[in-house]
Amino acid sequence: MAKKQHKKAPNELANNRKARHDYSILETYEAGIALTGTEIKSVRAGKINLKDGFARVRNNELWLENVHISEYKQGNQFNHDPLRNRKLLLHKKEITKLAGVAQDKGITIVPLKVYLKHGFAKVLIGVGKGKRQYDKRETLKRKEQDREMARALKNRY
Repeated sequence: MAKKQHKKAPNELANNRKARHDYSILETYEAGIALTGTEIKSVRAGKINLKDGFARVRNNELWLENVHISEYKQGNQFNHDPLRNRKLLLHKKEITKLAGVAQDKGITIVPLKVYLKHGFAKVLIGVGKGKRQYDKRETLKRKEQDREMARALKNRY
């Protein structure tokens, strides 16, 4: 059986599907990323991996950590470090709100997707509460039931 290809929106560069599986997302925020020249070229080429990424508040600034942006092939000795921490650009009120929420136990700030908006790279970050194993099974069961109902309705009409 062939694997189903997930369609991306035309401006979507990367999607973290595992985040919605491992966390129940409570709130989302759109943030800009401070990138260097070779980083933005790699991001536009879709060479970004959000799988293990998370955000952390340090010194009243929000930092995106553990996100891999591959080196730009045509870059020279000024190429970037693929795993460096990148600053996220949000309003100060939003950062203080996120700092307060992130201090609670079991709450994590995770990147959900990266996309282009008016030529700028943006990250959709979510405040997530970790799911337990039984929560994940329940979510999968509910999705399967919804699919069954949709199939039944489709065949009916």
